[in-house]
Amino acid sequence: MTRPLPRTEGTFFPPVMEARRWLDGVEFPADRPLINVSQAAPVDPPPEPLRQVIADAALNRPEAHLYGPVLGLPELREEVAKQWSDAYSGSIVAGNVGITSGCNQAFCATLSTLCGEGDEIILPTPWYFNHKMWLDMVGVTAVPLATGDDLLPDPEAARALITPRTRAIVLVSPNNPGGVEYPPELLRAMYQLAQSHGIALIVDETYRDFDARSGAPHDLFGDENWGDTLIQLYSFSKAYRLTGHRVGAMVCAPQRLAQAEKFLDTVTICPNQLGQIAALWGMQNLGQWVAGERAEILDRRAAISEHFPKVEAKGWRLLGCGAYFAYVEHPFALPSNELAPALVREAGVLVLPGTMFMPEEDPAGQRQLRIAFANVDRAGIAELFDRLSQVSLPLAPASGKA
Repeated sequence: MTRPLPRTEGTFFPPVMEARRWLDGVEFPADRPLINVSQAAPVDPPPEPLRQVIADAALNRPEAHLYGPVLGLPELREEVAKQWSDAYSGSIVAGNVGITSGCNQAFCATLSTLCGEGDEIILPTPWYFNHKMWLDMVGVTAVPLATGDDLLPDPEAARALITPRTRAIVLVSPNNPGGVEYPPELLRAMYQLAQSHGIALIVDETYRDFDARSGAPHDLFGDENWGDTLIQLYSFSKAYRLTGHRVGAMVCAPQRLAQAEKFLDTVTICPNQLGQIAALWGMQNLGQWVAGERAEILDRRAAISEHFPKVEAKGWRLLGCGAYFAYVEHPFALPSNELAPALVREAGVLVLPGTMFMPEEDPAGQRQLRIAFANVDRAGIAELFDRLSQVSLPLAPASGKA
């Protein structure tokens, strides 16, 4: 009898860790340092007042070092409910909010309440690779939903993929890796599709604080029975630079949180207490600061568009741009999983290949790259496209096929 493989062998290695290995043995001169646009996480620490809050809590609040409530601090849950109700013009209470150890854990907990072995989840492509990895490891089938040149999923195409085993449609907006912001009417159409089939709509809004649009990105929380269909995921990591403190949230029906609590209790017992204290203080005191962070990211997004013509003339295409990301199509004969390591050597640039965000059988990923520009200022973005414009590698045939 053949022994089944361990769960972790059912998926690929963490893409960001793999990309870092491409740097081994490569030297970058002082006048041409590495431009690292591979990871979508702020590298600067939180603002000093927030660090002081964390330090004060560590020194003066003994309970901050103990286990806390599995679903998070009541005060933080209340604050999320209050601010979300105002922002989305909806009815959200603390009982709808669970605090998790980062948004990835919120996704894992959500799936634990939805799926059994052999069930299916619809993921638009290009997809967020950690979503795919988790589905692989729990025996749930990721059903790819191809998107068009605008990187937006089509509700009718999604409808055609729904089977009796489908448990949810997952959307990320603003999108990782594509950068596109899903229009409210698209989110509404997907919500109605999920509702009509009795499945969930999971909307990951990790990058909501950097949406270029004013006002709410959707009105789904305004529905009286939104909890029957909608599950929203969020991360405090990006807005408040709390990546290492691991604080995220899931917003859903209370009965789903009761099920998620079983998962959370057996994995981490409770979210990081210091991180939660920081997130709460940030929500209550750093609105102006976050607005400045948003303005800076939007300016870098504008810089991407301004400098992209340097490579567009050489056959590159900008497929999507927003939040932390530019998603591009390259003109070279090399597939992207070979091109990305080559760009480290040829241009001193570290990007992630589209193959990390696509099913193996989809050739589109071989022509695509993700640029995560959150940690590169305007000057760095100008230098990035100067370097990419000078790359001398064999081009793909005119048909666009490598």
